Amino acid sequence: MLHIQALHQVFHPGDVNEIHALRAIQLRIPSRQFVTIIGSNGAGKSTLFNAIAGVYLPTQGSILIDGVDVTTWPEHSRAAWVGRVFQNPLSGTAASMTIAQNLTLALRRGQRLRLRSGVTEERRRQFQAALAPLELGLEDRLDTRVAQLSGGQRQALTLLMATLANPKLLLLDEHTAALDPATAQKILALTVQMVGERPLTTLMITHNMQQALIYGDRILMMDNGRIILDLDAKEKAGLSVQDLVDKFSAVRHEPWFTDTVLLANA
Repeated sequence: MLHIQALHQVFHPGDVNEIHALRAIQLRIPSRQFVTIIGSNGAGKSTLFNAIAGVYLPTQGSILIDGVDVTTWPEHSRAAWVGRVFQNPLSGTAASMTIAQNLTLALRRGQRLRLRSGVTEERRRQFQAALAPLELGLEDRLDTRVAQLSGGQRQALTLLMATLANPKLLLLDEHTAALDPATAQKILALTVQMVGERPLTTLMITHNMQQALIYGDRILMMDNGRIILDLDAKEKAGLSVQDLVDKFSAVRHEPWFTDTVLLANA
């Protein structure tokens, strides 16, 4: 379970450039729930992920994972508990290393690395078994450098790496936005498969409101550092993209017609 209480994130406090990125976030997500998060640019979505992952020390409030207060834990201390996939396929892997070497690092996420922590034959068999369900032929290319993979292959590998060590939380930060439509659909299908097979609590940021309606058990809408809408599976069933736009407009008393939203849902 993820439990966030009265979370504030202020950058440059007291300065002329002060930014209140998160404002009194209250959030409780049960174990194994799959939540999609939508909102315009600057709404606070990625800042929320950074706070959960330990990139930032919150200005105020607390973050608990499975009842453990991790608010002051640095990012590396949370690494074994929090897996993350970024928008850019280049961000989650080491390009100069092989597939097997990348997977070895992922398997030992949050653990102390030693000189003996290399690619053993036992691990190669484990990696082949983990890669085969992706149906990309990567199980036969363990010694291929990641730089030689396509964007889709690299993102699929990153998704596997993020879940290989069985984290408690999986954070997907617009992880299909940089891919072509066909590849994005493939990665989304893999996401649903992996989330369904593992005891993961999953949060997925997307600008595509159609994706938010189709995938996951719950939708959160953020604006100006706040969660302004929280819809469970029953409440989101049967909604259209226009319904979501209308709900945003009703809460904010102003239209939501940013270029990003229009293009993402065209």
